[in-house]
Amino acid sequence: MATVSLRPLAPGDSLEDLTALLHRAYTRLGAMGLNYTAVDQPVEVTAQRIAHGQCFVAVSDDGRIVGTVTVGGPWDPRHVPGSRRCAWYLRRDLAHLHQLGVEPAARGQGIGNALIAACEQWARERGFDAIALDTAAPASHLRARYARLGYADADEVQWLGKTYRTVVMVTPL
Repeated sequence: MATVSLRPLAPGDSLEDLTALLHRAYTRLGAMGLNYTAVDQPVEVTAQRIAHGQCFVAVSDDGRIVGTVTVGGPWDPRHVPGSRRCAWYLRRDLAHLHQLGVEPAARGQGIGNALIAACEQWARERGFDAIALDTAAPASHLRARYARLGYADADEVQWLGKTYRTVVMVTPL
């Protein structure tokens, strides 16, 4: 197993490479017919999605980014279209994580769990009481994974343009 370290996204990190990583990480979900944003988002959307939070990356010992996640506080409806569809993400005591992705060849090494733990620590340090994530209702393998980490179903929402209903999962901190 290669050595992997976590750190915040740095100004010199390539958003093009980060976007390509997300595309690879979400390929299987796209093949399932789940049109997650990260399946094919342009670099500009990657930039927008990380601009309102803290992006963490997992870096292999050879310097390659092999995982990523973004964590933030409550959504601002002025910056996140449609956010009023889900009250969970507007709560002042709740952080949220999104755009979790691990290089397919690096899966099974605990990178995803380490990225989630970094988000939970970030949220604790800022006084949040809980943290949420969401995933496609049909992605039972992901829902089971998050449940093993202590996340429980809290709500469902239909985001505009998505081919699936989304399950919001929350864990206390």
